[in-house]
Amino acid sequence: MHDTATDYSQAEINRHLSADDKIGFLRTMVRIRRFEQASQKGYAGKKMGGFLHLYIGQESIAVGTISVCGDDDHIITAYRDHGHGLAVGMGMNECMAELYGKRTGCSKGKGGSMHYFAPDKNFWGGHGIVAGQTPLGVGLAYGLKFKGIQGAALCYLGDGAVNQGAFHESLNLAALWDLPVIYIIENNGYSMGTSQKRSSAFKNCLAQRAEAYDMEWDIGKGHDLYEVRARTQAAIDRAHHESRPTILELSTYRYLGHSVADANAEKYRTPEEIQNYKDQHDPITVWKNRLIEEGVLDDDRYKEIDTEAKDEAAAALKFAEESPFPEPSEITDDVYWEVDQGTEAGKTGRHFFHS
Repeated sequence: MHDTATDYSQAEINRHLSADDKIGFLRTMVRIRRFEQASQKGYAGKKMGGFLHLYIGQESIAVGTISVCGDDDHIITAYRDHGHGLAVGMGMNECMAELYGKRTGCSKGKGGSMHYFAPDKNFWGGHGIVAGQTPLGVGLAYGLKFKGIQGAALCYLGDGAVNQGAFHESLNLAALWDLPVIYIIENNGYSMGTSQKRSSAFKNCLAQRAEAYDMEWDIGKGHDLYEVRARTQAAIDRAHHESRPTILELSTYRYLGHSVADANAEKYRTPEEIQNYKDQHDPITVWKNRLIEEGVLDDDRYKEIDTEAKDEAAAALKFAEESPFPEPSEITDDVYWEVDQGTEAGKTGRHFFHS
């Protein structure tokens, strides 16, 4: 049951947070916001190709969920992946350079906006195919269980992805094999540009579909960092100690269009609806005000954090501008590990064709 009266600041996972921890969460959310705004500027200046899906308005979900992860927990997400990348500790420079298609990018300029990766941080990507990451999330969880590692795979998806067949196949395997995967639905209400009521059949919420697979589910307010952390921790505990999957649906909202190319963002949503969310539920404002109430933060400190984030984002734009493009000769690098490593299989083709 979703209990709106609970004070999640008193949840076990939140009760012992230090002032530095709380300010750190705020700093990461502000950094994501400023990075995305800088990205939008670069895209408008025709410095980037492809799509650009911005995370503005959803920052508390990536920061809140990833903040409770341990060393053996893994992250995989869809194409709105910048926030998750920064939340796991990726640098703005490598992330911005990737948007510019530069050699210094996290995927060496070959992935772009939708394909950030940081294996050293247990971050297995952004993925451009709708719900394409969901069977991969099951694979990560299967790997953990197969190796006897107590961990979880957090697999993020949007509300539009819940109707894809691959997602349902993933749920079936996760439940059938008792896999420690947590599906986190970042429900911003509109899929691409179609409201949830017009695009998805459901009784009470999307997460309740888990019942068809005998799977646990939960819902929560995505703009409340304390609640996000508490509900995520419950799912992680289930994954770690019971090796059971969960669907966790977190309500949120994106301020801009589905992508920067979405010219109708204020036609299928009213300006009043967008402004109401900004006024009442902006995750950064909500968290900032909570920390001020707790005596952890004041306005001057917040302005410092914001200025630092803006300066860092501006520096990342400059870094990306000045970085070199990949050499044409590198186009086939990093495709097959066997080939790159010069193994016998990679040299003979047997790895691919069993000849």
